[in-house]
Amino acid sequence: MVDADSDLRLRYAFVLGRPGYHVDVAEDGAAGWEALQADHYHLLITDNDMPKLTGLELVKKLRAARIALPVVMAAGRLPTEELARNPALQLAATLLKPFAVEALVDTVKYVLRR
Repeated sequence: MVDADSDLRLRYAFVLGRPGYHVDVAEDGAAGWEALQADHYHLLITDNDMPKLTGLELVKKLRAARIALPVVMAAGRLPTEELARNPALQLAATLLKPFAVEALVDTVKYVLRR
């Protein structure tokens, strides 16, 4: 989970931990990129509007490195135009903030089952 908002990071990690998901958190895109290079993950959940590296830039780095990790972008402002211009970024799902935490859990379950 990559999000600049520490309260949201903790809340999302707690909510996803209840059904048994292990969640690592990062405070910005650069820290998220470091974590992605250091460990193996099954899913990336990222905000877009973050310091150092936006969520979109993080996904671009991920795809440039040929990492086929499913990505859920959970953001207050989704970069819909840029995503439409770059279908190779292949987001598994998007969530527009604010959303119910149940929507996050349902989205994670759906994406991981595919």
